[in-house]
Amino acid sequence: MSLLANVGADGTYSLTVWGYTALVIALIAILLLGNLLFGRKRAFSAREISFAAMAIALGTVASMIKIFNMPMGGSVTLLSMLFIVLVGNWYGIGMGLSAAFAYGILQLLLGPYIISLPQMICDYILAFGALGLSGLFSRFKNGLIKGYILAVLGRYFFAVLSGVIFFGVYAEGVSFAGHDFSGQPLLYSLSYNGLYLFTEAVITLLIIAIPPVRKGLIRIREMALGEA
Repeated sequence: MSLLANVGADGTYSLTVWGYTALVIALIAILLLGNLLFGRKRAFSAREISFAAMAIALGTVASMIKIFNMPMGGSVTLLSMLFIVLVGNWYGIGMGLSAAFAYGILQLLLGPYIISLPQMICDYILAFGALGLSGLFSRFKNGLIKGYILAVLGRYFFAVLSGVIFFGVYAEGVSFAGHDFSGQPLLYSLSYNGLYLFTEAVITLLIIAIPPVRKGLIRIREMALGEA
C-alpha cells in the first residue's frame, strides 16, 4: 500500500482518499494550464472551471458504468462521452479541449492499458482529447448534436489509428460475421472500434432527442453560462 493507492494481489490498484485528492488537484491544474494555453481573450471564470470539473467528474463516474466491455479494450458506457462534450458545447474549443485532455489523463490514471508511450498518447491524450472538438459547434444551431458527432468521430480516428499501429497483430485469426480479418488490420480496427463507439453514440443521440432530456440540457447550458 502507498499513500495514493492500494495495490491488490492481482496487480490492480484502488485510490486512497489522498489519491483522489491528488486527482482533483491534478484536474484543476490541467484546467488552469488550459486557461494559459487556450484562454486567449480572457481567463476562464470560476463558474466555467467549476462546471467543467463537475462534468469531468460525472463523465468519469459514467465511464465506470459499462453496458458491455470489448475483449481488447473499449466499452459502451452510460453516456460518459456526452458529459465531456457538454463542456465544449458550453464554453467553446478552448475549455472543451482542456476538459477533454484532463478527462483523458484521468482515464489513464484510473484504468491504464499501456504497451508503449506512443500508444498511451494516442489512446488517452489524443483520443479522449478529441472529445473537446465539440467546442467548434458551440455557437451553432443544434450545436450539441453536431459537436457530439464530431467529437466521437475524432475519438474514433485516433482509436482506429492506435488499433492499426499498435494492435494490428490481434487481427490475425480473428473472424466476425463470416469475415476473416487476418492481414487486414485497418478493417479490423475500423470494425472493432466502431462497434463500441458508435453503439454508445447512437444510444446517446437517441437519449438527447427525448424532449424532456433536450429541455433539461438546454436548462443546464443556461446555468453553465450564467443565463438562468
